[in-house]
Amino acid sequence: MDSEEESFVRLQDESLQSPEQLRQEIERCKELHTALEKECAKLQSAKEAAEQRTQELKKEELHKVLEQQLPLNGDEERARQIFTIREENKRLRLEKQVLYNKLEELKKRVFWNDPVQILSALPEKKMIFKGLPANKEDMNKLMLIPLIRCPLPGGSALITFEEAEVAQRIIEMKEHTVELSCGQLEELDQCRVKVQAVPMDILLPSALEIRLTQSSRSILVSDLPSLSISKEALLDKLELFFSKTKNGGSEVESRSFLEDSQQVVLTFTRDGVAEPLIERGHIQVPIGKGKYKIKISPYMSGDISNLQLQPSRCPRTVLLLGIPDVMSVESMRDALEIHFQKASRGGGEVDALAYVPAGRTGVAVFVEDTAG
Repeated sequence: MDSEEESFVRLQDESLQSPEQLRQEIERCKELHTALEKECAKLQSAKEAAEQRTQELKKEELHKVLEQQLPLNGDEERARQIFTIREENKRLRLEKQVLYNKLEELKKRVFWNDPVQILSALPEKKMIFKGLPANKEDMNKLMLIPLIRCPLPGGSALITFEEAEVAQRIIEMKEHTVELSCGQLEELDQCRVKVQAVPMDILLPSALEIRLTQSSRSILVSDLPSLSISKEALLDKLELFFSKTKNGGSEVESRSFLEDSQQVVLTFTRDGVAEPLIERGHIQVPIGKGKYKIKISPYMSGDISNLQLQPSRCPRTVLLLGIPDVMSVESMRDALEIHFQKASRGGGEVDALAYVPAGRTGVAVFVEDTAG
């Protein structure tokens, strides 16, 4: 199909709703976030207590050392006490380090399980306010806009009528005899062709679950300046900057622009490079004669973990099959439209028509039906 494929068929509004599983997962994340915050507070308190105890032991050890410098007359008991204090001090330092590592790990877990904090770390997107929802039930729902691509065989045509009743009438008649212009044909019986009319059924998603995963080696670079250089040159500048260790980077394995956006994905050859850059949030990058502040965000990849489909019929669309290749594409399209617009043949006003000649294949694109 050519440029017409975006317009000749639309779907009826199916009022898709977000899956119940998605709402349950959000509630579970909120509960986990609360529990992790409490755990962080406990670990912070334990860390502060350990630090205070360490300071006290340091003072005691210094006091013991000073006393040891005085004539002790070989006081072995005091020497043993000092040795015990030093060993206890060493143990507390190790315990303090373990608590600190646990606290940092919990902070990361809280961050990535809190949807609000995750959103704040993602690239900014310009949005526009379009009004409040008509119903409170429409709030907090994931709305999917269908864009379905369906292959069409050769020798077929799709017709979308302005009224669903016309399409239903054409389908009920099943077989149609279409008169062709005989200017190109010699025999009279070749001026008519029989075609079969069948309903157009497609599969629409009824439930969708997506699993997000943060890449450990990749970063998402956004807020890039609009410069008069090619995308490839801009990628070279970014790779050169982020491959230097003094800038917090390392060797870059790959770089690419995200499709239909001004955002770049950089992937490093080793772990441990992306996370410190993401924590910085923004960084000044020299490009050409100027320096520009760009944003660094985590790169999240999404995988469909569950997809459920349900059949849906296009109420205003009819699929015609068995069309022989006896005329040019334009002439056959005109002949079909003329025939199916006649009320005497059960037809009506045609909204869109697309024809695929025999021996070829096409792709039909179905979008949401916004017609009243």
